[in-house]
Amino acid sequence: MVKQKTIKLFSKIVKLLAPPPELTISEWADENRFLSAESSAERGKWNTDRAPYQRGIMDAITDPKVEEVVVMASAQVGKSEIINNTIGYYVAHDPWPIMLVQPTLDMAEAYSKDRLAPMIRDTPVLRKIIDNDGSRKSNNTLLRKEFPGGHLSLVGANSAASLASRPVRIVLADEVDRFPTSAGNEGDPLTLAQKRTKNFWNRKKLSVSTPTIANSSRIEDEYKDSSQHRWHVSCPCCGYFQPYVWERIKHEAVGMECESCKEVSTEAEWKKRPGEWIAKYPENMKRGFHINALASPWETWDNIINEYKKAKKAGTERYKTWINTTLGEAYEEDKSEHKQEELLNRRFEYKCDVPEGVLLLTAGVDVQDDRLEVEVTGWGLNETSWGINYQVFRGDLTQPAIWNQLDKYLEKQFFNANGEGQSITATCMDSGGHFTDEVYKFCKERKHRRIYAIKGVGREGTAYINSPKKVGRKKDTDLYSIGVNYGKDLIY
Repeated sequence: MVKQKTIKLFSKIVKLLAPPPELTISEWADENRFLSAESSAERGKWNTDRAPYQRGIMDAITDPKVEEVVVMASAQVGKSEIINNTIGYYVAHDPWPIMLVQPTLDMAEAYSKDRLAPMIRDTPVLRKIIDNDGSRKSNNTLLRKEFPGGHLSLVGANSAASLASRPVRIVLADEVDRFPTSAGNEGDPLTLAQKRTKNFWNRKKLSVSTPTIANSSRIEDEYKDSSQHRWHVSCPCCGYFQPYVWERIKHEAVGMECESCKEVSTEAEWKKRPGEWIAKYPENMKRGFHINALASPWETWDNIINEYKKAKKAGTERYKTWINTTLGEAYEEDKSEHKQEELLNRRFEYKCDVPEGVLLLTAGVDVQDDRLEVEVTGWGLNETSWGINYQVFRGDLTQPAIWNQLDKYLEKQFFNANGEGQSITATCMDSGGHFTDEVYKFCKERKHRRIYAIKGVGREGTAYINSPKKVGRKKDTDLYSIGVNYGKDLIY
């Protein structure tokens, strides 16, 4: 009798300690997931074959060789359901601490109510595991769900405190292009969140977003740093695999021309064909996936074409949105829009150093290997500006002579038509890459003249100027970060 009880006890222990059977996220979803009426156009049992491109993305997350997955995508391709299936898999099948990061705390609460709660309610295996009834006996809240073996925390990228919470194995970041540049004064929220996984050898990081502006889109940067997978489909005529490309869509026929045989096939013919993910850099284990609405089973090409025509007619802002949300691409400004002739016609000559309307002068100093380039700008009302003077000082920047020339120039006065002189009110000097120590020393000794060291920080939403921080060996030089709307991030 004792022996039989012992055998049963050890059997239970073995079941509890045994690793979960091998199962991918798509397999788990096909077996267990149910779609809710509130958050899906197709209520009922989940079927990955409905949008087969989702399979490769989800299964990359559970690939033991892959730590990080990036998804740059349009709207209407099921991005949120990929996140939901990932949450469901790790709650029910392989429980660990999970963090889901939304752009703001308000958006995290909305996600919990509108997407997470219905999924838990309508997916039986999750309903048994997570007490989601909101009763006083429950340990769960809107932003925290507990389950055996782990917990799910929903946080906002705008909250440094929530990002600095306890360690987690899985970090899921949704709509990262809408994240603020900094979480309070703590720095990049995506980096802060992903640091929470450093204690786990089997960590997983998923970043998902629709892109925004070229060269300032975080998800575009992450995708460029990845394997760069694109969804390819087989031509109905010749079988050649190729991605859905807007430039080959035929508006009148509502079809797509094959890149290889040049035959035009209809949307229905293309979407019946087999597809697969093909990587530009397959050796890169940071898996990146790009997909657009042309592949979506919930969007028609006829509707996409009509929306394109409306967007082009409506103007730049609406067209920009169409590029982001339909093609899943970052919008790149058309440089031809800035007509050279129009700019030349706006020129006028002033008969003195400082034209009428200038209220104060500033200077910007660019530091190069063999020279200092200085531009003095005049500023008036409503951010109106005038170019006042441009000066280049050439020489050896390790020697004091060239710095003395700059110092004397920055004390120079510039005169208006009435003979009244104006001095430079403030100067910003780039310390981002050349002769940094020399720049810090020069600025430190002239802080009383408002001569500051700066570094540029680029991304949409960056503040024009951030609080200074101390730099240098003795930490007594103020360094300011200046917001620009182009380029990659240089500092935080």
